[in-house]
Amino acid sequence: MGRAGAGGRAVRRAEADDRAAGARRTAGTAGRPPLDRALWRALGDLGFFALRMPEADGGVGLGLPEAVLLFEEAGRALLPGPLIATHLAAGAVPGAATGETVVAAVDGGLVEWLGEADVVRGDTTGAVPVRPLDPLTPLHRVPAGRAAPDPVAVLLTAAEQLGTAGRVCELAAQHARAREQFGRPIGAFQAVAHLCAGILVRAETARAAVYAAAVTADPADIAAARILADEAAVRGARDCLQVHGGMGFTWESEVHLHLKRAWVRTQRAGGVTESEEALAAALAAETA
Repeated sequence: MGRAGAGGRAVRRAEADDRAAGARRTAGTAGRPPLDRALWRALGDLGFFALRMPEADGGVGLGLPEAVLLFEEAGRALLPGPLIATHLAAGAVPGAATGETVVAAVDGGLVEWLGEADVVRGDTTGAVPVRPLDPLTPLHRVPAGRAAPDPVAVLLTAAEQLGTAGRVCELAAQHARAREQFGRPIGAFQAVAHLCAGILVRAETARAAVYAAAVTADPADIAAARILADEAAVRGARDCLQVHGGMGFTWESEVHLHLKRAWVRTQRAGGVTESEEALAAALAAETA
């Protein structure tokens, strides 16, 4: 995974964190910002969308494990936009691989970033806007039937959730060390220490599952990874908010946005319920 690790660092060097932070500040003062097309093209230049395309076709020629590492970084930075839909469209939709074309997709009756997309995959007839939990993720609901989720989309969603789980773990630990009450860092108090430990355990458990599923590409492994990553992201962000207290809900803080984005992701790619059913069916088949 060495080349992908370098790619992950390159995503950070491409000002992903700074641009995402700017979007968060804008959301807090003037509503949802438009999609950052310059960032989208920068990601295209880095090979983010063309990562799994063969080199002969102009892609990077890497695989699913490397894609998981990059999408983990995207989740960590709270990068806005239909990243997974555009990544999956690379090679099939002109301009998607280079970031010149923004691709959205119908996913379980929802479409993210419909108004900003150049191409939408799926039937959006009758699409109506819905108020999203995450101010950086505009949503539309469509009456189309639910299709079976793409296993790659499920795994990449899990990777983004893993990025959030890792980031809120860092934020909770940093705040627990820096914030003092009664002359001591709050991390010295058992209740806070237990919260931070739980965040770490769930994040590392999910990391092992997501990385393993990226290697095996087994549907049951992917389903298990999705379940664990969703839990690590949502519960981790909630506990991180508790560590931060009221300041975690302010626009200067990214903590509450990690929770809101994690909630939105739980609705993608069939949702966690479908992953639970897929895992249960696989386990039942093994014991039959």
